[in-house]
Amino acid sequence: MLSDEEAASRASRLLAVWGDPIDHSRSPALHGAAYRALGLDWHYGRRRVDAAGFRAAVDGLDGRWHGLSLTMPLKEEAFAWARHRDRHAVLTGAANTVVLDGPRRGHVWNTDVGGLVRALTEAGVSGAGSVRILGAGATAASALVAASELGVERVEVAARRPEAAGPLRRIAAQLDLPAEVIPFDAAEHAVDLTIATLPGGAAPDPRTTARLAATGGALFDVAYAPWPSALASAWDDAPALPGLGMLLHQAVLQVRVFVSGELDEPLPNEDVIVAEMRRAVMGD
Repeated sequence: MLSDEEAASRASRLLAVWGDPIDHSRSPALHGAAYRALGLDWHYGRRRVDAAGFRAAVDGLDGRWHGLSLTMPLKEEAFAWARHRDRHAVLTGAANTVVLDGPRRGHVWNTDVGGLVRALTEAGVSGAGSVRILGAGATAASALVAASELGVERVEVAARRPEAAGPLRRIAAQLDLPAEVIPFDAAEHAVDLTIATLPGGAAPDPRTTARLAATGGALFDVAYAPWPSALASAWDDAPALPGLGMLLHQAVLQVRVFVSGELDEPLPNEDVIVAEMRRAVMGD
């Protein structure tokens, strides 16, 4: 079997996921399965890159590089670097998909929004009238836009530092979506669905976590490793779903972009490709 370096040296195009931390990422398994199924000799790796080093790292790539997937803390950095941004990137101020060559060079997309919409729909929890979003970062912004696109009537944003949620307030106003920002320990009103966007599956203190669980409805935690997350362990009376569905579906949209340059253009035999990607990370 070829080493990762040998496989990269033989590939016609190079892609990778960047972030910090990055060792836990399952994106290489997802994308690798897709490109094998598509018959493409592309290589998809991973690299630890922090926010301060993003611009120098991306500008230092050679002509074999085709695209990047980005995780925290690089989504805002990519947005600032881009020449052209899709609608979801503009709404959220964050991008997780970068094309590095061809006519789409310098274009970025946010596929987290579409990935979350698809994951929630697939899980059967997309009909929520009220949603609580835990966190106030880039993924929380994507969750807010996804909630709007799913027809949610009311959103509650619970954050460690409510003052950090200013961008979410502005997004909600743009979307004409009623949204209240509260501290974690002020959660009192019951909601239909909680979307947790906390880094690394973190959770507030046990008492606050218990209150969030008691009033939070079903839980969709974008964290997936380890599972159950600290929050999911407290969700005794309602479903708790891991973020693997979001990971899968945002990656499908990324593969579309990398293959055709178009987010809305399905892949050849897309059902087959999605099944191979799902098998690569979920085993079914």
